[in-house]
Order: sequence, then C-alpha cells, then structure tokens
Amino acid sequence: MKRAEDPRFVAGQGNYVTDMAVDGALWAVFVRSTVAHGTITSIDTSAASAMPGVVAVLTADDLPESMPAVVRSLDEVTRRPLLARDRVRHVGDPVAVVVAESEREAIDAADAVWVEYDVLPAVASLDAALADGAELLYPEIGTNVVAEGGFGPEEDVLAGADVVVTAEIHNQRVAPVPLETSNTLAIPRPDGGAEVWLGSQAIHYTRNTISRALGIDRELLHVRTPDTGGGFGAKINCYREQAVVVALALKLGRAVRWHEGRSEGLLSMSHGRDQRQHLELGARRDGTIVGMRWTVTQDAGAYPLDGAIMADLTQRMASGAYRIPALEFRWRGVVTNTTPTDNYRGAGRPEAAMAVERMMDLLAAELDMDPVEVRRRNFLAPEDFPHVTASGERYDSGDYAAALDLALANAGYEELREEQAERRRRGDRRQLGIGISSYVEVTAPGGRKDWGRAEVTPEGVVIFSGALSHGHGHETVFAQLAARILGVPFERIRFVQGDTDFVVRGGGTMGSRSLQMAGTAVTRAAEGAFEKARRIYAHHREAALDDVVRFDDGRIGIAGVPDSAMSILEVAALAADPANLPPGEEPGIVVDDIWEQAEATVPFGTHISVVEVDTETGEVEILRHIACDDCGRILNRMVVDGQIHGGVAQGIGQALYEHFRYDEDGNPLTANLTSYLLPTATTVPLIEVDHTETPTDQNPLGVKGIGEAGTIGSTPAVVNAVHDALRPFGVRHIDMPLTPARVWEALRAARGDGA
Repeated sequence: MKRAEDPRFVAGQGNYVTDMAVDGALWAVFVRSTVAHGTITSIDTSAASAMPGVVAVLTADDLPESMPAVVRSLDEVTRRPLLARDRVRHVGDPVAVVVAESEREAIDAADAVWVEYDVLPAVASLDAALADGAELLYPEIGTNVVAEGGFGPEEDVLAGADVVVTAEIHNQRVAPVPLETSNTLAIPRPDGGAEVWLGSQAIHYTRNTISRALGIDRELLHVRTPDTGGGFGAKINCYREQAVVVALALKLGRAVRWHEGRSEGLLSMSHGRDQRQHLELGARRDGTIVGMRWTVTQDAGAYPLDGAIMADLTQRMASGAYRIPALEFRWRGVVTNTTPTDNYRGAGRPEAAMAVERMMDLLAAELDMDPVEVRRRNFLAPEDFPHVTASGERYDSGDYAAALDLALANAGYEELREEQAERRRRGDRRQLGIGISSYVEVTAPGGRKDWGRAEVTPEGVVIFSGALSHGHGHETVFAQLAARILGVPFERIRFVQGDTDFVVRGGGTMGSRSLQMAGTAVTRAAEGAFEKARRIYAHHREAALDDVVRFDDGRIGIAGVPDSAMSILEVAALAADPANLPPGEEPGIVVDDIWEQAEATVPFGTHISVVEVDTETGEVEILRHIACDDCGRILNRMVVDGQIHGGVAQGIGQALYEHFRYDEDGNPLTANLTSYLLPTATTVPLIEVDHTETPTDQNPLGVKGIGEAGTIGSTPAVVNAVHDALRPFGVRHIDMPLTPARVWEALRAARGDGA
C-alpha cells in the first residue's frame, strides 16, 4: 500500500509551524555567544531597545532560572539556564533575546546587543578536557567527567586468546540537519496558559519540560505539532529557546514566534556521536572469539543531556551479533566547550556496530581469513534465542546467518571477490573494496509503554496515537491496522497525533518504538472497539454473543446468516442511542488502550557495500549498497524500505562526508552547509533492499523497529569496504569521515615514499 501522506508532501501541501499565519505575532531572535567559554561581564541592550519595531530585549535576569537537567545526579550544577547566566559554555549559547514586530527588525536589533566577556580557556576536545590542569566547565564538580559506568569480571576477559587485535576508533561528531530547523509559535490564552506549536518528536515530554522550566501547570499548555520536517532524535528533548518563546508570549500577552536559520541550527541544535573507543578483541586461531574489552569516552558537549550517558546504549549492544563469552566495558561522559550532544538516529547503537564490525574485519585480516567466515564462526544461532549477552541485554529472536546469506547472494559475493582479485593482479588505479556489516540493534530500549485510541462513528473511524510521525508513515500503517480489524475502507480512517488536548498521553517517536508500542496500542484499541460493536449488535439483534461473528468482509453478523451483517459504521449509528445499548455500556464506540511491552526487541541484518577507491587521489565511490534487514514481521514494505533508504544515506554521510569540527579555541569550523558536507543524490547509489522476517514474541504484531537500522548497518559496511580496498597497501585503519584527503594520506604513509 502506498503512503497516504505522500500526495500532500509531494505537492508541497504539508502544514508546518512556519506556515501558520497569526495576526500580530511578534518575532523572537536570540543573541548567541561568540566565544566558547567565558564569563559575562556586561550586556548592553540600550541601542537594541531603541530600534524600530522592538518590543522587548530580555536577558537571564528577566526569565525563570533554568531548564531541568537530564543527568539527574548533577541537577543543581549542570542545569541549562534559559539564557546564559554569568557564564557561556559554547559558541551559540543564547545570552539574550530580542522581540520585535517583524523578523527583520528583530534580526537587526539582535546585532545591536553588545555583550562583553572575560574569555576563559576553552576545552574544545576530549583530549583538552581530560588533560592535567584542564579548565573546568563546572568548577563545583572538580572534573570534566560528568558521568561514568560500565561492568566487567574480575578475571582477564582476553585470557586464553591466541591473538589479540586492538583499535582506536572515533565516531566523529555529526549534526542532524533535518530539513526543518527548530521552531516555536506560542499564543497566550486568557486563562494564563498558552497554545504552543512546535516541531517535536515527543509533545508530552516537551510540555512537561516547559512546565517545569517556567513553573506553570502543564494543563495550561496546549502543545501541538503539525507536520514535522525530520528530527532524527534531535527533536526529542525540548530546547531552551522553545521554553523562552513560551515565557515571552506569557510575559508580553502576545503571540511570539521563532525559527532558527540553518547556520544557527548547526550551532544550537544538539549534535550526535563524538565517541572515542579503545578496543581489544581476543580470539583463538580458528577465529572463535574469547573476549572483548572496551574503553569508551563520550563527548557530552557543554551541557550534559542524553549525550553524557549515550555510551550506556553502546554498552548494551557491545556483543553485536556474536557469541562473546567474556566482556568488559568501561565508559565516561565528558563535558567540553562545544554544542551539547544528544540523541541522533541510532543513539549509541551505530557506535557499537562500528566498533564490533571493524574489529571483526581486523580479526579476519590478522588471521588471513575471509571476513564472512569470521562472522559465521561467531554468530549466535537461531536455537540460542532468547539470548542474554555478557552485557545483560536480552536478544529476543534472530537468524543472523540467514540475513548474511541473502545479502551475499544478492551482492554476488564470489563474483565480486573474483573481480577484486583481478584488479589487484593488474595493479589497477581504482581498486575494488567489499565491506560487510552484520549488525544488531535494540529498539524500544526504554519507555516500553504507549497509548492508542479507536473511535468509531457512522461517518468513519478516528485513531489516536501517542507516537508522533515526522516522516515515518504512521498515517498509513496505523490506518492499515485499524482498517484490517474494523473492516472499514482505508479512506474512511482519520489519524490524529501531536495534540495534547486529544492525545492524552504517549511516549512520542524515538528509539524505533512507534509501531511495536503505539501501533500495538492502536491495534488493541481497534480490537476493543470491534468487540464493543459485537456486544451492541448482539443486544440489538437479541442474539447470543457467541453467535455473533466477523465475516470475511469485516462486517458483523450472526454466524451462518450473511444477510444479517452490518458494518461497524452502521453499528456505531446504533451505539449513539442509549436505548440500543446493553446494560452497562456507554454510548458511542470509543476504546482506549495502553500497551506495555516486557522487553526491548532486537532487529538485525547484513549490509554489503561495494566501493572503488582511486589510489592516486583517495577518492571513494560507492558502486553498490546491498541491505538485508530483519525487523520482525513486515506490515508495509514501502514504509520499511523507505526507512532503510533514509538511514543508509545518513550512514554513508557519516562514513564519507560529515564531521562537525572546532578549532582549539572552540570556534566552529563547519557552521554552514558549504563546509559541513552531506551526501547528495549524486553520491548515494541505488540502494538494493531485501529482508528476512523473524517475528518477535514481545508484541502481538511480531514487529521490531526499523527506523534506525539503515544508519546502524550501513556505516561499518562502507568503512570496511574502503579498508578492504586498501588492505594490499598496508592501510589498517582510517578514522571517519574517509575523505579523499584522509585516504590519500593513509596511502602515502603506508607506502612510506611520499608518493
């Protein structure tokens, strides 16, 4: 089935926050720090306040104190002020806000706000933050390490290994860059509350955060999200600017709107990844793994959000798809004078897959073994499930070899190896590389509860979901579920999301949880609605409930009497009149459901990337990318494949192009899209997608998440492919992104002749 959402998006008829016209709305523009670290000595707003159209210029003293912190143990120390108070901690830290009648007037006035700083030394990298005598972002703590954890047995996890391979891997800092940047429109209400429109992945979380930050009852906030132009995890948490805009609307008694520009968004929207890993993998000569040791350091940026503890998710997937009997994992989160890191598509799991899959290839190279064979010898087998890893993660179901076999067959693996051997024999300038990534990931890793509602009327069905689509296809798939159960044409089902007045609760969309959590809740609500309709029909026809059945066309009737059947919409017309109802039944057919899932689910798959590397220039071209992913039972192939396509594109971006960089003083070097490179339609190949299906027992749909899998599986495949091409030259490892310059330098160093 085609996506119901697509016609309006393709026609440019999506409805976004910035499309909304509100008469008399003011514009907010933020004044942001131009230094990475310093104390604020003065803020002169006089010139700005006197400029045409300016309504107000506010600083921290004019607003509530701070936002709730994410790392709870450090609440009082690391809370983010709504506007910088006393100290700035990264370039882009908001220090003041200008409100004017027009956006242009607000921009001009913001340029006139004069801020003076006593500049402090910046720690703009992990090395700088951890150096002896390093400047402290939070002197009260006494260290730049703000979170740490891990586990490990007392004995040496590498004991008994014949070979030990080691690696230092950096999952570089990347920016999410959704098509729609952050925004907010706040409209005050006579009751002292506000209607708040914003692009979000989690409206209830956002409402609760704004409520706590501003000290107002959450019931006074009506939060709504229309179409959202992507999020990729960066729109889960609430931004300070969004709370400030609400505060401005309440303070000034007028509607206030804000949207950030692209360069502004690259500084203020949370970044992803930036994790350094030291890895040791021990194995026997036959390729079977003995144990693995991890030491992980995560850059949290200036304020400890989820990025500070992101390595915990990496820890959960540290065994990958393999039987690793002994595991040690130690991690720490470190603050630096950079944009805070937070959730980004995959959130800790791509980092795990990169580490494990690079180590498998390094082990294969050490043993002079085909990387496919090394994986086969260590895969968990179907009969091993459910399986609990050494890190304590429960894997629900899997057939890793089947996904690998299908990917190899689709790729024509043996023929590719033959072509590679021939190119190497000829000494071709453009060498072929074949990279494999047999990944696993965890979906719905936290917050395994969600809500759904089904409402049946004579006109049609309305389904309500606590998840929040921002490109995922919920409008299509959730309606499919309801249509199948209720026997109602797809076109007569309306989907409601993103409105706290109608969606009474919900966990939002993150962690690839939507279908298995909210989708199951919607399914159960629809089933409950059908059962209520059966009871009403039985009462109406004076029939025994056991005799009332669902016919093949979805109608309700008496078994063996097709002429008795009624559609559920016809039953809904009966349900509106209390006289037609059995004792104890409320009028109407409205059913809520809360689904709680016992455990997370663990999708998996194999990606194979085929690349050419120009050994004279370092240029990398992806010729083919083959993805074979298993997300349990597939309900809509088009939606699943679309998620894979988008994820692979982002994975290629991390592998080859993207890197948000700072100089040693914390000045961003990639603060626009001329310097921060993204993959394009010309650099992403046609993605060859296939699937195996291994249903989970964790929900009645048998589904697992798929929204992040493409990102997790693709990056290691591309990186392994480039290293595979360079292996004859003695190149062992290059950190991402594998730019032509980095590849060329690695070849030059390996040759040792300056060529």
